[in-house]
Amino acid sequence: MTDFNATRAMFDLPEGLIYLDGNSLGPLPRTANHQVDALLREEWGKQLIKGWNACGWMDTPRRIGDRIAKIIGARPGTVVIGDTLSIKVYQALAAALALRPERSVVLSDTGNFPTDLYMAEGLLKTMGGHVELRLVEPHEIEDAVDDSVAAVMLTQADYRSGRLHNMRSVSTAAHAAGALTVWDLAHTAGAVQVRLDEDGADFAVGCTYKYLNGGPGAPAFIYVAERHQHDSTPALSGWLGHEQPFAFDLDYRPGAGIDRMRVGTPPVIACAALDAALDIWDMVDIRDVRSRSIELSECFIEEVEHRCPQLTLASPRDPQVRGSQVSFEFEEGYAVIQALIANDVIGDFRAPDKLRFGFTPLYLSAEEVIKAAQILERIMSDRLWDCPEFKTMAAVT
Repeated sequence: MTDFNATRAMFDLPEGLIYLDGNSLGPLPRTANHQVDALLREEWGKQLIKGWNACGWMDTPRRIGDRIAKIIGARPGTVVIGDTLSIKVYQALAAALALRPERSVVLSDTGNFPTDLYMAEGLLKTMGGHVELRLVEPHEIEDAVDDSVAAVMLTQADYRSGRLHNMRSVSTAAHAAGALTVWDLAHTAGAVQVRLDEDGADFAVGCTYKYLNGGPGAPAFIYVAERHQHDSTPALSGWLGHEQPFAFDLDYRPGAGIDRMRVGTPPVIACAALDAALDIWDMVDIRDVRSRSIELSECFIEEVEHRCPQLTLASPRDPQVRGSQVSFEFEEGYAVIQALIANDVIGDFRAPDKLRFGFTPLYLSAEEVIKAAQILERIMSDRLWDCPEFKTMAAVT
């Protein structure tokens, strides 16, 4: 069994703060400072450029990729990190489309994260317009797959409500129609038990700064199923995806396996912080994380619905089809979140009216969840949110 008291001690959280926003940005692991400092002083500081060989910097994306693979149900050699999530979405979708050149549709849903849809639109424009992006309601996805669909591109957990797609069921429907799947795991990696290999995923991408706690702007990851690696064509043919980067050939030849999905130079300092965060996952069984997150989220829903009748649950009531986040609707949701933050409870807001809360058992207790609901009750009952300073929207919500 996972010792959540032990994992909580691994994070540097301000005293008295209740952090319900790990689904947006995970907190600082205590060892990250030491690990980054050691890299700066002992590796970059003393080794300088020798660090690429002496300290194994060049191998970092593949090594950390294998660490993430364990968390998302993937085999070693199927995951690599680097670049941003948007770039990885572009790579994965482009590779899927290249494997189905005769097809004309990318199928997604209205609950997908907008950035994924933006990247798809941009990619399809560069392809001359012969492939269209088709959106349906989330519950219509499986029935909408036909022989025109090249790829089904979905975020596994809706970023607003936490509603989960059934990866196995969608993959089965897609494959039956001859289509491939591209999964965004930004809101499920480290939150629920993802089984990429077992559930038949073809491609997957994700970020590492949410539930994996890698830090602001931490590098993203991409997964390519072993059966597709040899035939996947990198649309972004960066030099580190080359078969021999330091041969400096003028023609691109894709590297072997997952390495061909590398693009640019590894962000070595950011990787050190992510490495430290992943050490905590060596202490964790994802099944325990999922079980405890359901307990915490169910507790919060019960408390809030009892205390705050003004709020309407906007997440699935069944925890089995909900990720590790809970959303409530309220017309002045932004102001309520700002009032909560002013009272040391941090959640976030998603337009137009959703208060969003994440439940991360690695550092969150049931006592904190109940206290957060009590503070929310006071804010609602006394209309503490109804102040001009709480209604002025900041650039980041």
